[in-house]
Amino acid sequence: MKKIHLIILLAGLSAFSCSDFLEEEPKDEMSSDQFFSDRDHAFNAVNTLYRNGAPQMFDGSAYAGTPAIFFQDMSGFFDNQYKGQEVHASHAQQLTLNGTNISGYLDDRWAELYNGVARANFAIKNIATTPGLTEAEIGQLEGEARFFRAYAYYFLVRLFGEVPLITEPVVSLADEVYVGRSPIAAIYDQIEADLLWAVNESNMAAVTMATNSGRVTKGAAATLLAEVYLTMSGYPLQEDHYADAAAMARRVINGEFGSYSLTQHQMAGGNVDLPNSAYNQIRRADKTANEYIFYREYDAAITASDYPRWTVPAFEGFEDKVVKYSVVNGAYQPEDEFLNMYDPTEDLRIQEKQYFHTTMNGADGNPVTFRETPYIWFDENALFTTGNSGKDVAIFTYSDVLLIAAEAIAQSEGVTGEAVDYLTEVRARAYWMQDPADVAADLAGLATPEFVEEVWTERNRELVFEFKTWFDILRTQRYPQTSEANPGEVTYVDVVGATNPWGKTYTSTYLLLPLSNNERQRNPALGDNNPGYN
Repeated sequence: MKKIHLIILLAGLSAFSCSDFLEEEPKDEMSSDQFFSDRDHAFNAVNTLYRNGAPQMFDGSAYAGTPAIFFQDMSGFFDNQYKGQEVHASHAQQLTLNGTNISGYLDDRWAELYNGVARANFAIKNIATTPGLTEAEIGQLEGEARFFRAYAYYFLVRLFGEVPLITEPVVSLADEVYVGRSPIAAIYDQIEADLLWAVNESNMAAVTMATNSGRVTKGAAATLLAEVYLTMSGYPLQEDHYADAAAMARRVINGEFGSYSLTQHQMAGGNVDLPNSAYNQIRRADKTANEYIFYREYDAAITASDYPRWTVPAFEGFEDKVVKYSVVNGAYQPEDEFLNMYDPTEDLRIQEKQYFHTTMNGADGNPVTFRETPYIWFDENALFTTGNSGKDVAIFTYSDVLLIAAEAIAQSEGVTGEAVDYLTEVRARAYWMQDPADVAADLAGLATPEFVEEVWTERNRELVFEFKTWFDILRTQRYPQTSEANPGEVTYVDVVGATNPWGKTYTSTYLLLPLSNNERQRNPALGDNNPGYN
């Protein structure tokens, strides 16, 4: 994997040395000791991690959507109107993907994530010896770099299983060119080590990201680590880290890393003011300071967001006279089987123009009706005026932390009042017409397995725009089933043997993505493809 063809060593920084295989150093490149020669170089090396590696899983194009959306396509619960062109989406739904028919798509994800790893490795190796940095700045920057390296590996190990584990920079062709795959446990050990360092030893800020000039914080590292512990407790490791997940989530909830809270509804006449519900406040805000723990930052003048494109379906007459984007696309349209997770009466999130919408005025000014499409990313100014959005997109939110804590506490301590309170806090905001005490009373009487399933259901409902569904299916090995006759009721069956909304049945093969056959040819040390793939 340390192959120059596979990893862009420090693209954009030109910071690797070619002296081992060239007699002269190229004039347009800098060796690592030249690059990390002043304070600004170190900050630049870390700043590039905000745009490369794991953050790229949340970037996309009008037609393809984002890689994070593709991972959701694997659940079968979502559709892309351009899947005839973007065949990776169709192969995911139909469970026909392999190492050849989506090789280009897989190549891109592999290269992006390992590019992030490579950049982080260079930064971690050189920050401490960069002249001009204070000890506090060294601790801050190394913590940020370790966070992004851990996050990149967290995607890689969940998607592909055993992958090459590289923690040192590649500086010349004299380094080992081909690297084999490391055990899944070793990948998680490295992720845990990096995040523990970021949480406990780094000098990253213990405030919200929005009040830290958009820089990653200890709260983000702790949230990611809490989720990592939850994942390690499930498939495929099945190590019991529930107590660790609970402890880390509690540190976030208790304010050790900043003041986080859920946005609350605005009220009018004793009722929720629907245009100013918590969800619409979040939608209109560039970011929600106390609810967003980690987000993908966009700037209309530098790196614009494509998410508003996916809030308006294609082929409905919105283009030309109404929508300023040249192309819009329902790239993340939930299937009925997913929408049936929401109680149509009790749950505010499923009401019109909360999480989703189904109507908008067309080019002739008359209402057009369409299937449910995300409303949470709807940006009026970008859609109707500028064709350009700078709105940030949430990746980890406080509701996620509350749900991690509820599940982890229930799994390690039982259905305690604390676990009930955390689940209630999320559900009561959604169950807009119920007394929170009644919500809590219903949950408190559940046995642990039933309570945990209620947490899973709430994660599907609440975190649909943070793209957790498929990864939760993988770690729990349980597939949610809904009922058209009784929407809001969700049961769980083994994922292996379950049938998705497209009539396709999961086998153990699809618990991992295939390795691209292109990648395997470039690096023979990768060995055989994941089981079941050619």
